[in-house]
Amino acid sequence: MRQLYLAATGQNRGKTTAALGLLNGFLERGLKSAFMKPVGQRTVIDHGQSADEDAVLMHETFPLAADYGAMSPVHIPRGFTKAYIAGEVVEDLGARIVRARDSFRDHDLLLIEGTGHAGVGAVIGLSNATVAALLGAPAIIVSEGGVGRPIDEIVLNAALFRDHGVLVAGAIVNKVDIDAQPGIARVIERGLAPYEIPLLGILPVRPLLSNPTLEMILEGVHGELLHPGPDLERVIDGVAIGAMEPGHMLERVGPGTLVIVPGDREDVILTLTTAHLMGPAGTADPGEFIGAGGRAEIAGHEGAAIGLVLTGGYRPRQAVIDAIRRADLFAALVGEDTYSVASEVHDLLVKTHPADVEKIELIKRLVAENLDIDRILAVATEAPTT
Repeated sequence: MRQLYLAATGQNRGKTTAALGLLNGFLERGLKSAFMKPVGQRTVIDHGQSADEDAVLMHETFPLAADYGAMSPVHIPRGFTKAYIAGEVVEDLGARIVRARDSFRDHDLLLIEGTGHAGVGAVIGLSNATVAALLGAPAIIVSEGGVGRPIDEIVLNAALFRDHGVLVAGAIVNKVDIDAQPGIARVIERGLAPYEIPLLGILPVRPLLSNPTLEMILEGVHGELLHPGPDLERVIDGVAIGAMEPGHMLERVGPGTLVIVPGDREDVILTLTTAHLMGPAGTADPGEFIGAGGRAEIAGHEGAAIGLVLTGGYRPRQAVIDAIRRADLFAALVGEDTYSVASEVHDLLVKTHPADVEKIELIKRLVAENLDIDRILAVATEAPTT
């Protein structure tokens, strides 16, 4: 059985996206393939078993026969780290991971997905570098778009893997704006060459893969829905914080922007709803909401925001809620402060769930069209016998 260890330079770099697309490519080539997430930090219950959410994603997306005990052998629940440091965890967790790996011996290939950067898990003796070394698996490192940043991050992570005796088979750079940076693949390839790290491919940026839908936002912040807007399945283009004067706010939002704003900032809320009602042609009179100066700022604006998350538990006056509904903007009310809600929304970014059928199909196509699957297969090595 051959194996590959897919690592990353940090959170939300696209490791799971790459893993899903690669696993699909391996299966399409007729390889009996398996997936394992050795150390999971985000545990869910599926089919009555505890498992990391990425293991559930792969299990539900592909016809994988393995149970979660093998696909997701070690979980890190709340309080586990303190218990480990206190010496209360006596099981050999590394041995559990090796046993899980060995249960796939009848497969052609095992794709192993790490957690975060190379050092994540060191506090319990199971950093990604340690686990890859334990399994004898070559590592592929996933970073994200840019030039200096991905090269710096990949080189730093490669150093820790190599310090543990792990072969660094190459790197993948995700979320690359290819149109704005023609020739970027060659630049990154040359930047990594002095460190003997092959660039195995780049994946272009796609908003659908990075941003949640309004329905995911509502579920993620556990808000009260004040108005659904025209389409809860709409993917947001970006997020803005409504913590400035209304005119300045308009400069920073577009038709696909989700605005997180305290529910008592009625000036910002009404400016956004009015801009939406007026549209580029100025078809509605905002006079009942704002003064002449505000009309001048809003006139001709191409719609402002796709929706609002109103924070602090401050419920706007009914007239303001009515304006939101007339503008047909998504709006949810939450009790948490703006910073906490912004953090929750950020945590929703780039996560893929089994129900995200459109997103999963896009990932499969994106990886198939932009990564050389056969070249990546060639760097997989045989698992050592134990």
